Amino acid sequence: MTMVFCFLSKTVHLARYSSSLLGRQLCSASANKPVLTLFTKKPCPLCDEAKEVLEPYKRRFILQEVDITLPENSAWYDKYKYDIPVFHLNGKFLMKHRVDIQKFEDQLSKLELHNDRNH
Repeated sequence: MTMVFCFLSKTVHLARYSSSLLGRQLCSASANKPVLTLFTKKPCPLCDEAKEVLEPYKRRFILQEVDITLPENSAWYDKYKYDIPVFHLNGKFLMKHRVDIQKFEDQLSKLELHNDRNH
């Protein structure tokens, strides 16, 4: 089971689903925000730290957490078991181990600019 956190205004919407596409559609339909996917496991102190660093930006993206230890995520486990936290932005690899805030801000701004032009 994968969880998606949609940060909309001051409320947090939590959607449970088995397909990441469905989760993106559920949240993006109302938010139309970039999806930041965090590949994680429990416990993961570095993941917790990364989420704290991203806290000031939370209204600008949808956070999707993927627990790589779940059976349905075994491909991600094989790929990222030694690298979490790993982040993808809109399905594309962005960063791993720690948050590179400059890289994150640059990519997020590009996506926001692209979305603004298309709407």
